[in-house]
Amino acid sequence: MPTVNNSDSLVASFNAGAVFAYPTEAVFGLGCDPDNESAVMDLLRLKQRPVEKGLILVARSYSQLLPYVDDQAIPMDFRTEIFSSWPGPNTWLLPASKTAPSWITGGSELIAVRVPNHSLVSALCELFDKPLVSTSANLTGQPSALSASEVRTQFEDQVIVIDGELGKQAKPSKIRHGLTGQVIRDN
Repeated sequence: MPTVNNSDSLVASFNAGAVFAYPTEAVFGLGCDPDNESAVMDLLRLKQRPVEKGLILVARSYSQLLPYVDDQAIPMDFRTEIFSSWPGPNTWLLPASKTAPSWITGGSELIAVRVPNHSLVSALCELFDKPLVSTSANLTGQPSALSASEVRTQFEDQVIVIDGELGKQAKPSKIRHGLTGQVIRDN
């Protein structure tokens, strides 16, 4: 797993509500502390995305997601499929815990979560000791950023850019409904 440069500075910025851009499996993502409503609202404003759409959380392991997911409500017949798809480019809509922030769920009873197969994302989640918000780094309706320079072109100095290599995926993660198995977005 890679080390993250300037880790003390990144943690301080994360705790202060900064928005980050970082490489994921296919595109650069925008992220922040999911429990910091102000940071999430800044991210949504930058992206020009409505809060009602909800956001994805990425984590280094499923255990990091447990405060946000109602684990007991996941049907037994889907558990193996969900957990065996991680780490990887598979986002699942799972039952949200009662304490999952509405600014993450978009007011839904479900929450979108993923355990990515990208060492830098895992390292960030380990550094911050919690999941990160993860949405594509682009203005809504525009192409997703594929490099740090594309992020800087769209967002200038409004985000902290963590440079690194994208993963090998050609498209963003597949999104599936964790209670029905239905594919919401195919990768």
